[in-house]
Amino acid sequence: MSIKRQADFSEQDFRLALGRFATGVAIVTTTDPETNTPMGLTVSSFNSVSLEPPMVLWCLRLASKNLKLFQNSKHYNIHILSNDQIDLAMQFSTAKVPDRFEGIDWRFGETGAPLLSSEYCSAVFECANEQQHSAGDHLIMVGHVEHCEHTNKLPLVFHAGTFDLTPTSSFAK
Repeated sequence: MSIKRQADFSEQDFRLALGRFATGVAIVTTTDPETNTPMGLTVSSFNSVSLEPPMVLWCLRLASKNLKLFQNSKHYNIHILSNDQIDLAMQFSTAKVPDRFEGIDWRFGETGAPLLSSEYCSAVFECANEQQHSAGDHLIMVGHVEHCEHTNKLPLVFHAGTFDLTPTSSFAK
């Protein structure tokens, strides 16, 4: 283990540097087992972990009011948003919206976790809550993928602190 040095940059500088890495945008959903209420939030910290077994990860702030719910959920679904879903990403990212599922097409999946309509998504991963790891001010959630599907829709991108459209190229297939 290495000796940790004091950071010689501000939190703001760190955020700006991290913002130079473009990420996708996802909505993670689960169900509150006590009220059977669908819950969801927007994240940009999604990544693949393993092909065999199929595993993915996403991160949640330890200060999130939804932390305990997601920690204790048996299943959750990760919806990779398509590039025309900025409004939906915003709807699931703010506490100002009392019912984040209002006005959208969704249903409870086989595991009991909410599934958003594929019209909103580039891909969907239905996951069992496999592992959790504390790292700094976040909890890394590792999901075992039980089912996945994808569309040909371009994904929504988050870059430099804002949403962006997926660039296209003549080399893209």
